[in-house]
Amino acid sequence: MKTETSILLPSAIIDLFLKDRETIEAARALEDDWRFARVKIRVHEGDVETAIRTYTQSGSPDLVFLETDSTDESFVGRLNDLASHCNEGTSAIVIGPVNDVNLYRRLTAMGVSDYLVRPVPQDILGDVIAKGLIEKLGTGGSRLIAMIGAKGGTGVSSVSQILARASSEKFEQKTLLLDAAGAWSTLGVGLGFEPLGSTAEALKAVLAKDTDSLKRMQYQVNERFFVLATGTEPLLETPAQIAQFEDVLNTVMANFPVVIVDLSGAVPSVKKTVLTRAHQITVVSTPSLPSLRSARALIQEIKKLHGGKAENIDLVVNMEGMAPGKEVSRADIKAALDIDPLVSIPFDAKQFIGAESDGKIATDKSVSSLVDKVAPLLRALQKKEAAADTQGGEKLISSLLGKIKKK
Repeated sequence: MKTETSILLPSAIIDLFLKDRETIEAARALEDDWRFARVKIRVHEGDVETAIRTYTQSGSPDLVFLETDSTDESFVGRLNDLASHCNEGTSAIVIGPVNDVNLYRRLTAMGVSDYLVRPVPQDILGDVIAKGLIEKLGTGGSRLIAMIGAKGGTGVSSVSQILARASSEKFEQKTLLLDAAGAWSTLGVGLGFEPLGSTAEALKAVLAKDTDSLKRMQYQVNERFFVLATGTEPLLETPAQIAQFEDVLNTVMANFPVVIVDLSGAVPSVKKTVLTRAHQITVVSTPSLPSLRSARALIQEIKKLHGGKAENIDLVVNMEGMAPGKEVSRADIKAALDIDPLVSIPFDAKQFIGAESDGKIATDKSVSSLVDKVAPLLRALQKKEAAADTQGGEKLISSLLGKIKKK
């Protein structure tokens, strides 16, 4: 499973017209894949003729898989007939009997998204569907990083700001930092700006596809570091609904290669949704026993959200040395949490509080050492991406997304 597709997928309907038993079983097994909790998978035993009969009577879904025994002109002709019965925006993937590059080129020239060779294993099938749905959202090139604290007071917001600075400076990535706390956000203090709009205004701009208004709500910290500067709403106002918050995420991820979300002040429902969608999750804890106990419980819950896996979870131990003699050692942390802290940040009240109070976290030279400290969090993400890209895929000729062209 590739890191880029190891997220909760958007709501969608997928039709698969198949005859190969192994591929049919692989498709049905996807119902147990946590990524597909919001995806309706409909398996039909048949081929392109079955698909044409189906869509003559009902509308086509988001994505259609078609298995064929024939790859000659007659099949290509029937694909054109199928296109006339499909809704605009339906994507198609063909599963054939042989690895034929020329056929692949012909099909993609017609608007077919991809060509696979049967039988298609479950892991390949799942990744192809996931990548297709992500690309349809326009967020395929973006990485979502969720920052969450084991408990209050662990310094999540400060670490989030420093990580965004590292992403923009050391890795030269156009980066957006978003605080899910609404009016409770303190980003403006640490980065030296006043909120430029409310969460409701941001949602309104997203739904209206008003990119100019959304850009006006983005505070530019440096050349590549931006903040969605919301927070003008009343403190006790009802927060954004999950679906609305996801609309905002989808929009900003279409424009920023890296999106970092500070979840420290978010409501539980938003935390759960973002944690499930995130490509990388950073849990911030202090080395105190109460904080680490909460971190252990939180990491276990996050693992359940991701099908029992923990490879996209990193642990940051912040404020190390704040209470000498009362802190849990690194070795004991690893033994208790079954995860080795990737980053440890020493406690320095003057450095943290001074830079934040002066609104200079993004510019203060004293914070530069912390930028280097958190950089491994971003290198780890890149390393995981590179490793995932080298695995599997022999059955997959390409993963380009297209649309069935109307005739």
